[in-house]
Amino acid sequence: MPTVGVKRDLLFKALGRSYTDEEFDELCFEFGLELDEITSEKEIISREQGDTKASGASDVILYKIDVPANRYDLLCLEGLVRGLQVFKDKLEVPRYKRVSPLSGEPQKLIITKETEAVRPHAVAAVLRNITFTQERYDSFIELQEKLHQNICRKRSLVAIGTHDLDTISGPFTYTAKRPGDISFKPLNQTKEYTATQLMSLYKTDSHLRHYLHIIEDKPVYPVIYDSNGVVLSMPPIINGDHSKISLKTKNVFIECTATDQTKAKTVLDMMVTMFSEYCAQPFTVEEAEVVYPDGKTCIYPELAYRKEKLSGKFINQKVGINESTEKIAQLLTRMCLLSQATGVGDEIEVEIPPTRSDIIHACDIMEDAAIAYGFNNITRTTPRTYTVANQFPLNKLTELLRQDLAAAGFTEALNFALCSQEDIADKLGKKISEMRAVHISNPKTAEFQVARTTLLPGLLKTIAANRKMPLPLKLFEISDVVLKDETKDVGARNSRRFCAVYYNKSPGFEVIHGLLDRTMQLLEVKPARGEGYHIQTADDSTFFPGRCADIFVRGKNVGRLGVLHPDVINRFELTMPCSALEMDIEPFLGHTAETPLTRDVPMREVVKHRFPTRDESQQSAHSCPTSTKTVFGDVSTQVGLEALSDFLADKSYIEGFVASQADMIVFDAIPSPPSPTLCHLWRWYNHINSFQTDRARLPSAKSRYVLPATPPATPNDASDEEDIDLFGSDDEAESTEAARIKEQRLAEYAAKKSKKPALIAKSSILLDVKPWDDETDMSKLEECVRSVSMDGLLWGQSKLVPVGYGIKKLQIGCVVEDDKVGTDMLEEAITAFEEYVQSVDVAAFNKI
Repeated sequence: MPTVGVKRDLLFKALGRSYTDEEFDELCFEFGLELDEITSEKEIISREQGDTKASGASDVILYKIDVPANRYDLLCLEGLVRGLQVFKDKLEVPRYKRVSPLSGEPQKLIITKETEAVRPHAVAAVLRNITFTQERYDSFIELQEKLHQNICRKRSLVAIGTHDLDTISGPFTYTAKRPGDISFKPLNQTKEYTATQLMSLYKTDSHLRHYLHIIEDKPVYPVIYDSNGVVLSMPPIINGDHSKISLKTKNVFIECTATDQTKAKTVLDMMVTMFSEYCAQPFTVEEAEVVYPDGKTCIYPELAYRKEKLSGKFINQKVGINESTEKIAQLLTRMCLLSQATGVGDEIEVEIPPTRSDIIHACDIMEDAAIAYGFNNITRTTPRTYTVANQFPLNKLTELLRQDLAAAGFTEALNFALCSQEDIADKLGKKISEMRAVHISNPKTAEFQVARTTLLPGLLKTIAANRKMPLPLKLFEISDVVLKDETKDVGARNSRRFCAVYYNKSPGFEVIHGLLDRTMQLLEVKPARGEGYHIQTADDSTFFPGRCADIFVRGKNVGRLGVLHPDVINRFELTMPCSALEMDIEPFLGHTAETPLTRDVPMREVVKHRFPTRDESQQSAHSCPTSTKTVFGDVSTQVGLEALSDFLADKSYIEGFVASQADMIVFDAIPSPPSPTLCHLWRWYNHINSFQTDRARLPSAKSRYVLPATPPATPNDASDEEDIDLFGSDDEAESTEAARIKEQRLAEYAAKKSKKPALIAKSSILLDVKPWDDETDMSKLEECVRSVSMDGLLWGQSKLVPVGYGIKKLQIGCVVEDDKVGTDMLEEAITAFEEYVQSVDVAAFNKI
């Protein structure tokens, strides 16, 4: 999210009142913004460059406010204040107007056909009779920079030029010339330069050098002249010094050149709407005429208003509120979306101003209504839908394989999904045209040109970067590759692959082959042709001739293994032989990995149970407990139902995580469907009701939840029980004596137990303490670690373990009392030595 920095006092002055920091933070939250930081220019410089550089900097308090990335109207103080004032009902939504010049023709910008090779589009407008102060001028310049970094994509899509109209004369010409033919004095320079000289000059400029790549490889550079041949600008690099604006500028000519016309019109609208309030006629913008190479003429800025219609029901349902149409219209108006009820049902007409280019769908309008209503004011409700979550089968298989491959002694690596064309083609002895690779249209570096089609290059590059590690190196990776697929709507698909590499003084083909056998054993595929798996000799330029084989599973080729060709090893700057295995793991799922999960996906049962016979199933399906008394209470009463609903508030089932006979028994005990007001019970009841046809197949209950019905006692029965005591004692004193002896023995047991010493729980912990680099003093680091002293902590032996590139980590053991010392406390105490310690990891944790 973009961050806008505004001076606090200037902001409060524009808002017409002061706020405490807490009050303004709350106001930002209500408006959908976030007050990110309260700081000052001096504090920022001190934090980034040190106190020396910060001396003399301003102490004025700055508010750093995070705004949504597509709210371009909030990127400056003017737009921010305007939005907050309208939101607080202190200002009406302004109406922006495009006007013709009071005298003469509008300013004209003529585009020539030469610009088609570089930046073919341009728009323009005039801010007439504007009044600048230092604060307004700074905000004007800052908005240009914010737009350049945001919607303009660092000037690659749009470049903004602002000029003092009184120093130049139209009509203006936007054309493109060879670099050597362009000569002018650029902004803040003292002499003229050719375009070629400027490109060399700005290569060392900390600000402008980031934009040179946009046009430096083009045969011609774009340039704008006035009618006298004065250069206004060479977009997107620099403006001319002749037409630069200042605090005394009264008339501003704004031009935007672009490769995207829609973005250019949006940027121009933002610039003129934000600062037109400072014109002699507030919120008016003088039009400019743009003539295209084909003779077509357009008038800018468009300042287009458009209207959308939507229903109040749509907003109420999506937000989760119940407001009238008129109330919703008021909420939207507070968000600068002038709205009113049309009177046709609950229809609302919403007018979208030119400042709200972020509104492109009814959902965007709904979101603004939710912000104006207040997210904290929306009543919390429990969803009435029920879903059963489960791990994606492909990811579950991946996790299981990772664990077992690590147990086999292989180390997992995780490489980039993008790579160079050379990695997947030339280095492997293949042609890029033969690879079904997805190419990146505008790669930032040569390292990330295509999406990888194989995992092998990434592992080989990892080995090359760790050649000094002890041999053998055994690596594996289970990740996605991307392949072209015309049957997919996006033209490509992901495929989950497993790749393993063995690097040692000998090829180690038997190790890789053994890993394949182990993997197939885990996947429950037997070594046999037909329904099992087998390998078959193959030819592949990546592998050594005669030492390569295809892997077939149930008659389908799923991968390849073998000894890598020496040329391939050399191209990856390796010096020892290497064996590799790569295969597709999706076929082992039995269905495509893109199949969505449903409730019928088999789940691993926790308990074994007997499946009833057909007669038992029918009998069970129609049986119903005669009692409504449960461990939760009598479910025929409201109190019992409420207790059951409270029990189900954070549970899906009566027992465990799958439906069982316990659910069916309690379900049958409920005499009638519960009220929807008992949302948790109502949700559970409807879900369990869907299992009626399969109830006989559900696991048995572990506990008893329905109590037997107690028959009512008759008066005669009660009197008989009182008269006849078949088991009564003849001597009441015997019962008293037995109770006394029992109490005495319990007291003696409790006293004996209290004398036993309490068992102190202890743990043995092995910590890996990593330094910053190979120059860190490890003896000093260990001294710092052992200086950590806590009650219940005892340090043990330690040793230095090589990590790579000459760096060693400290491996140190300790014994701790669980109730007194935790791993979090240890890590926090050790990492406090920032000068020596980079990080702390728990390598082993065992209970004593």
